[in-house]
Amino acid sequence: MHATIAGVLLGLLTPARPHLSRSAFAGLVARATEVMLGEGWAHARNRSASVRAFRRITRETVSPLEYLESMLHPWVGFAIMPIFALANAGVPLRVAAFGDPIAVAVWAGLVFGKPIGIALFSWIAVRVGLARLPEGVGWPALIGGGTLAGIGFTMALFVAGLALDGPALEAAKVGILGASAVAAALGMAVLVRALPVPSGAAG
Repeated sequence: MHATIAGVLLGLLTPARPHLSRSAFAGLVARATEVMLGEGWAHARNRSASVRAFRRITRETVSPLEYLESMLHPWVGFAIMPIFALANAGVPLRVAAFGDPIAVAVWAGLVFGKPIGIALFSWIAVRVGLARLPEGVGWPALIGGGTLAGIGFTMALFVAGLALDGPALEAAKVGILGASAVAAALGMAVLVRALPVPSGAAG
């Protein structure tokens, strides 16, 4: 089994609901407060064990999925993803390579295909009543977010590696890298104009 498929399966099997309800947690916090403010806490022998137990209890108030996501995000965002991108995109960048038909096709799919597909199907979903735009989010902001979706590294490189090899794979990687840079710049430009300026940053 490919490591990517194994990771997807593990993600799907991770519980998305917390084991401890809010009312149960509130009761445990109240009990912990009584214990720590009591007279015997200063001279208790097992204070470190009690603190570790309370810490484990607090972790159960959020789902294992949410907890793992928050813990792994810094490692994935700032270490694993950059290393993966650099290790898998090791191709020489030549100006002529950007004109290769495969590179152009990949570039067009990421820069134009993704935002058009996201905006179109979102519009259809809103029109038929299956979904609605979040409060404060308009269509320009959604298009900007769809444009940012054209930033492709992990899955784009993964699919390209499965489907192509040799010069075709190198051309696809060049298209992915070029499209990612263009999609990032266009998406940020659209969002800067579409999203309101936070009140704290207006001055």
